Parts: sequence; C-alpha cells; structure tokens
Amino acid sequence: MRSLAAPWQTGCWLTVRGNKPNMCGILGIFSPEPVAPALLTGLHALQHRGQDAAGIVTWDGQFHTRKGVGLVPEVIGTDLEELPGSIGLAHVRYATQGSMGAVDAQPLTLAWPPGLAMVHNGNVTNFKVLRDALRQNTQTSLQTANDVELMLHALAAPWRGQSMQRLQVVDIFDAVSALQAQVEGAYSAIAVLAGRGLLAFRDRLGIRPLVLGQRQTSAGIAYAFASESTCFTPLGYDLVRELAPGEAVLVDSAGQLHRSGAGADRGAFCAFEFIYFASPDATMNGTSVAERRRQAGQRLARQVRQAGLQPEVVVDVPNSAWHAAAGLADALNLPHIQGLIAVGPPVRSFLGPHPTARLRTVQDKLQAVPDLVAGRRVAVVDDSIVRGTTAKYITRLLQDAGAAAVYFLAASPPVLHRCAYGIDLPTRQEILANGRNRVQIQAFIGADAVLYQDLADLQASHSDVAGCFACFSGDYPTELSAQTWAALAEDRQLRQDLTAPNAERPL
Repeated sequence: MRSLAAPWQTGCWLTVRGNKPNMCGILGIFSPEPVAPALLTGLHALQHRGQDAAGIVTWDGQFHTRKGVGLVPEVIGTDLEELPGSIGLAHVRYATQGSMGAVDAQPLTLAWPPGLAMVHNGNVTNFKVLRDALRQNTQTSLQTANDVELMLHALAAPWRGQSMQRLQVVDIFDAVSALQAQVEGAYSAIAVLAGRGLLAFRDRLGIRPLVLGQRQTSAGIAYAFASESTCFTPLGYDLVRELAPGEAVLVDSAGQLHRSGAGADRGAFCAFEFIYFASPDATMNGTSVAERRRQAGQRLARQVRQAGLQPEVVVDVPNSAWHAAAGLADALNLPHIQGLIAVGPPVRSFLGPHPTARLRTVQDKLQAVPDLVAGRRVAVVDDSIVRGTTAKYITRLLQDAGAAAVYFLAASPPVLHRCAYGIDLPTRQEILANGRNRVQIQAFIGADAVLYQDLADLQASHSDVAGCFACFSGDYPTELSAQTWAALAEDRQLRQDLTAPNAERPL
C-alpha cells in the first residue's frame, strides 16, 4: 500500500481561509443511459439535506458542470442538454462554516490527473493541519476552502504523472486507504475517475451515511451511491446495502463492482441522522428512520407519565417530529392533531445560515390552528431543542391560539455539545441546556413543562444502528484537539458574520 506521508509533494498550497464543512446530500450514478435526468430527480429527493447550493457534473470524455447557490430548481433548471454522459455526480450543500459563495458549491473537478471529480458529505477535522503541511511543503494554490478539494488532491496524489486509464483497481484502493490514514473526521465521498469508473468510500468510522443501489435497464445494470435510500424510489433503484465503515467500492468502466477495506465493525454512525437529518422514508443501517422516530415518541410517554402530566392532544412540529408525535399519541392513547401547520415553501429552519434567519423561517412557515388547540392541554413534540428560540416561539404560538397548557417535549436528549462532524450546532454558550437546569429551561421557553428523551434510553435503543451521540454525551469517536475546536469556532463565526442581515455576501 502506498504511503500518503508525502502526497503533498504534488504541490497544493491552500490560500483561502478556513474549511467549509458540509452536512449535505450526495449522489453518483453509473449507467448505460444518460445520467443527468436521474441526477436531477435524485437531487430533488435529497433537497432536505442541503439548501445552500446545488450542482451536477457529468462526464462523456470531458466534464460538464452546472452548479450555484440556491435550491435545486433554481440552480439546475430542467434543460439538461448541456450535461451529457452516462456517469456523473450531484450534490446539495448545507454549509456549516464559512462562505456561502458559489465557489464552494460542489461537485469539484481536478485538472490533474485528467478527469477526476468528487462530491462529499461531512467535515475534515484536521483540515488546518493538512493545510499547514501544504503551505510548508508546496506552492500550488487551491481554488476553494472546501474540504472536498483537499480530498481530491489527497486521492490523486499517488497518481501524479500517471494516466488514469492505466490505473489498476489496486492502485485506486491503495489511494483511498492512504487518504483515510491521513484525513480525519467524518466523510462519505463519491468520485468520477475518467475512464476508470465511479468510486465511493466512507471514513473508517462510517459517521456519515452512504448507500449503494442498482437498477436493471434494457442495456445493463445501472449503479448509484447516495446519502440516503430515499432518492432511490423515484429513480426506480433497489437498495442493495450500506457501505461499511471504511469501505470503498468501485464500479469500473465495464460495470463490474469491486470492494476493498473496512474500518471499525460497529462504527460510529451519527444518531442525529435518525433524529432529524434523514428523510423519514429512508432506510439507514438496515432500519426505518420513521420507525426509529416513532419509537422515540413511545419512550417519551414514560417521561410524561412520570412527570404526572395529563395532555389532551399531541401536536407535532412539522415535519421531522411527525413520527415521534405519532408514537407518543399511540402510547398515551391520545389524538394526534395537526395543531401546527407548515405554510410556504418547504425550507428547513435548522439549515438557516444565521440565527435571525432561522427564527424568521420558523415564523414564516408555521401557523397554529386555534380551533384544534384552544382550551386544551397540548403536548407539542419537536425532534430536538438546541438554542430554544424555536421552542419558545412555538410555545407562544400555541398559547396565543388559546392552549390551556403547553408541554414541550423533545424526541432527543438535551443537546449539550458541539458537533465536529458536519452538523451546525452552536457554541456551548448558545446551547440552551448547557449550564441550565430543567426549571431554567422551562422558564426560558415559557412552557408549562419541558421534557427530553433519556440519553441512556436513546443509546440503548440505537446501539445497533448508531454509535456517535457526542452532541448529547460529549463522548467523541475521534480525537479532537483544542486547535480543531478553535478553528471550527472561528470559521463558524466567519459564516455568521457573512450571513447576518445586511452583510455583504461573497460571490
């Protein structure tokens, strides 16, 4: 196996400031048919994973790219004639730090070796260490501050001076292993290797999701890799399996599958995928996301009984809390009503780039239904409570609609710690549950009671499907230095400044 001890002798000097971690949606397709229509359909199904930017790249002897800032319909449109080719990548971006500019939109391509493109989901935690190594040893400039460009150079480093067509399968997998040995953090990635096929791989702990699907066409089998199985349904693909932690899979130019490597058997898959991020119709780690959320609601029923609360109706915060609320209502034998309705376009408030923008999104998209909640004791269920500003607004919304009492219930444990792996959680000082007891939290939100999922229950019930609960427990699956946390805080503040109301936006 080749060493990546000196891959940066290829020459790449990062001139931009900070990295741009991403909790995103990724898709790659290898097919006997043109892939652009399928990539576009798949992106629509993954839009919930990122609303900052979108992009598609296809290959037919050269790269054809369309990407930019905005939602999929705004960026990609419907005219796909300029995106020919039977292999390609697609991406929707949720930027958790840094610039919102089009320069950091994915996919990204690399001029050497000719014909290499990549999309990724996650966060390289030792980005600045690698950047410093580049500055010290080389003089080539990267064009973006995106993790994926760093990963592109890391993957391609052993191939410098070689023809892509001459690469053997073992060469490709050796390069992935070398990358995984040096690049730390959470990442799932898909790459087009011109003339060699479609490559997908995960970090050694499998923190971020990646699944393989296939479809039989009249001309042969088509393969797809994606963040979630939810995009396979509209594409007519069957879910084959999840990639294992640390695994790499190559669909070669002849349509043959090759696999290599695996990291930890158990891995450290992110529990927050089940709680919020994934679409409820997705299957992750062999289980239904919707069913896991319903079970969380059932467990909340014990908390309600122990607290002596007597709600009359259950209301969910649209849309990620619907199944948890349904589970709670079933367990308590209460009606589950649509006391809150979502209006306007389906924008996820958690993905807002700035606190003011996030709150405005909640205010714009939610309305209470007075006829359903007036005079009733309401148990309102949300997927989580982070800053508490959304919970506070929703509580007031229900109170103004005439609710006799509002019990605010979180389908997750108290969020206490930042995420280093691509989910945009605030600093500990901004997190509501940090340093506050239940009485103080309740007073801030203004509810008659506030209840959380029990962490031990969550860990026990998800032990077969998730391994990272760090935002609740503070137990991180990878080593994280003080320098890493300082860099994350600096980059997050930069992004907050850039996305504040009236701030000058980057191009």
